[in-house]
Amino acid sequence: MSTHDGVRKRSVVNARTPRVAVFGAGSIGCYLGGRLAPVADVTLVGRPAAMAAVRRNGLTLTHGDHIARHVPGTGLRAGTDPRSAAGADFVLITVKSADTVTAARDLAPHLGPRTIVCSLQNGVHNARVLRDALPGHTVLAGMVPYNVAETAPGHFHQGSGGALMLDATDDGRRLAGLLSRADLEARPQADMRGVQYAKLLMNLNNALNGLSGLPLRDQLEQRAYRSCLALCQQEALAAYQAAGIVPARLTPVPPSLTPALLRLPDRVFRTVARRSLLIDAKARSSLWDDLERGRRTEIDQLQGEVVALARRHGLSAPACARVVTLVREAEVAEPGRRRRWSGSDLLAVLTAARRQGA
Repeated sequence: MSTHDGVRKRSVVNARTPRVAVFGAGSIGCYLGGRLAPVADVTLVGRPAAMAAVRRNGLTLTHGDHIARHVPGTGLRAGTDPRSAAGADFVLITVKSADTVTAARDLAPHLGPRTIVCSLQNGVHNARVLRDALPGHTVLAGMVPYNVAETAPGHFHQGSGGALMLDATDDGRRLAGLLSRADLEARPQADMRGVQYAKLLMNLNNALNGLSGLPLRDQLEQRAYRSCLALCQQEALAAYQAAGIVPARLTPVPPSLTPALLRLPDRVFRTVARRSLLIDAKARSSLWDDLERGRRTEIDQLQGEVVALARRHGLSAPACARVVTLVREAEVAEPGRRRRWSGSDLLAVLTAARRQGA
């Protein structure tokens, strides 16, 4: 058994226990790996500082009012070298989208012929990128619906709900079964392309949340911010129509009607969209977290994806383009000097961009 990169051995590992490697173990990866630890032999592969904290503190996992789960540092492996993933039955990819090609290149020499790779990343192209880079390997598309934030070293909090979704293949069902044994609801889906484009519509709020500086629930309870999201979703839906993309219906409201729902007065919205506001008070978007930590964001895979898709089909997406610019400015702003956009100010800027781009 390999002990590359400070990897720890479990005291007892049943030979029949599935082996799972989580490559790019940040907030989502550590949370999923920790949840899987009781039913699988889990290896986390991530940044040196993060993996050192896992070895030192283990993982504490919380979700709403549920009892906290603790996984001691000896309950899983933690490494930083791609070799740590060798021998895994399943490799869950949770790196940033911009790092997908590099992840595939680094992992390729260490994947077994029957290893199943699953992309659990934001963005709509990662599974295809992995398939192109890993010919001969099974690659599944997956979708994580909820927010996870690291609230303290080794403490990961799930702030919203929903079911994981995976390709409805035999291998996808195998992975879904393993996730279900870990009390992680997982649903195989025949149309993962539609699921991913529907998730992109919702994820367009990640950037707006990052610019607001507010917790997600507080932000979504304000009509001005929701109107900003409605503008971005309108541009995305127009681009989808031009491209022949049909987003899946993931909520009770069809995607085509969501912009109108978002623009409802606050009191009406809170009544009609109660389920949408079942978000933990601590929850914020991953893009907000990236800005706070001075890391590169995934804005190119969010509003940037809408802008690119619109251009390919002879359309413009000026509100989304303006959001990209604002996030880029926030990425390089000095710590403590980043602007916290009010809903009214942000809506005015995006509305002006739409008017100028019309």
